[in-house]
Amino acid sequence: MRAAVTRQLNPIDEPGDAAPPRHVSLSEAERDALAARTIRVVFAAQIFSGAGLAAGITVGALLAEEMIGRSGVGGLPTALFTIGSAAAALLVGRLTQRSGRRPGLAAGYAVGAIGGAGVVAAATIDSVGLLLVSLLLYGSGVATNLQARYAGADLVAPARRGRAVSTVLVATTLGGVIGPNTVEFTGGLATDLGTPALAGPFMLATVAYTVAALVVAVLLRPDPLLTARRLAAVDAPAAPVGKPDGTSGLARSAVSAASTPGARTGPAQAAESDAARRSLLMLGAAAMIITQVVMVAVMTMTPIHMRDHGHSLSDTGLVISIHIAAMFLPSPITGRLVDQVGRKPVIAAGGATLAAAGLLAAAAPADSMVLLTFALALLGLGWNLGLVGGTALVTDATPLAQRARTQGNVDLGVALSGAAGGLGSGFIVAGTSYALLSLLGGALALAILPFLVAGPRPER
Repeated sequence: MRAAVTRQLNPIDEPGDAAPPRHVSLSEAERDALAARTIRVVFAAQIFSGAGLAAGITVGALLAEEMIGRSGVGGLPTALFTIGSAAAALLVGRLTQRSGRRPGLAAGYAVGAIGGAGVVAAATIDSVGLLLVSLLLYGSGVATNLQARYAGADLVAPARRGRAVSTVLVATTLGGVIGPNTVEFTGGLATDLGTPALAGPFMLATVAYTVAALVVAVLLRPDPLLTARRLAAVDAPAAPVGKPDGTSGLARSAVSAASTPGARTGPAQAAESDAARRSLLMLGAAAMIITQVVMVAVMTMTPIHMRDHGHSLSDTGLVISIHIAAMFLPSPITGRLVDQVGRKPVIAAGGATLAAAGLLAAAAPADSMVLLTFALALLGLGWNLGLVGGTALVTDATPLAQRARTQGNVDLGVALSGAAGGLGSGFIVAGTSYALLSLLGGALALAILPFLVAGPRPER
């Protein structure tokens, strides 16, 4: 890359930004520094949002059963906030496409905070209707937590994309581990305030999502997605000024090949490149969808399975916190593997790990904390491998001009699959057993492997 170039910025700036002058000089080091600053800001927001995410996962099923008074509805909260997550993924993706990452993420976290406050109010006045609506809104925080990973990849080169995504994800570990282990403390605080103990973690979620929204709204400047579009427009001088570069890495490779003597050129080459891009996009989306449904189904029923076999709430909080740590803590290693070994091998490893988690959860004695903890740790690790590998594939295969919208659509599918997994898991366990649910999840995880063998190879 040139040491320094004069950039003509897109005249459309997001409201409230200290808009840079229309002509600025950015060196490669300055661009890297801007990407690093973006990751630091999103990292900070994710620490808080991770705590908000973990709170609902830990006690949501228990609160629903307590308020509704029926067994078999333990999967309902996860299904509801996952449906809310699906809607939020779509809306946040649309808002981000139009206005940038900052307004999209800030709005998503804020709605999640409103949902958390609504759950607390519902538990206080014993309103099942308000609980159900609030869980839908709470799902916005869940979706935004995942959407934030894309912000880390906006300004980095494809060769470092996996590491950028993983750095954002690992921040969720801090809040995700802290959140479940405050269940007893927040429950006691809620009781002192005259609110049911199980509403306590949602108090924490409300505060955590509010802080995450403020961090993004105040500090995520300049907006990484809008900045990436401006720089892409300058790096592709043949494109009209002010329009983002819609060329993906695969398409650029096709252009380079076409300019090489002896290379095939013309519409056929372009169509082949576009078909390869779509194939990789579908593969990345399928990897994330399958890993999500398996992880959510088994994770949702684990707290109820443990309660029914005499485990304490603190034991459940410990298992879930280790599970969440395994979902996010390995991210730096996963990101490096995605960049150096390749997207497909990492996704394959994720499918195999999820299958092993299902087998272990099914075989573990109900009173064995050690085996249940290990199974849930494997479940989190398998999800991490599938998510980071799938995210890198989706980003690789998506033109910058449509990136935010496409990412939102993919996360919509991921969220809907999670909703199906969460809702279906309650009925499966009520009708059969936790062991059968775990076995079914492990078998489904292996479904991604045949698709990895076929199709085009990604650039990495």
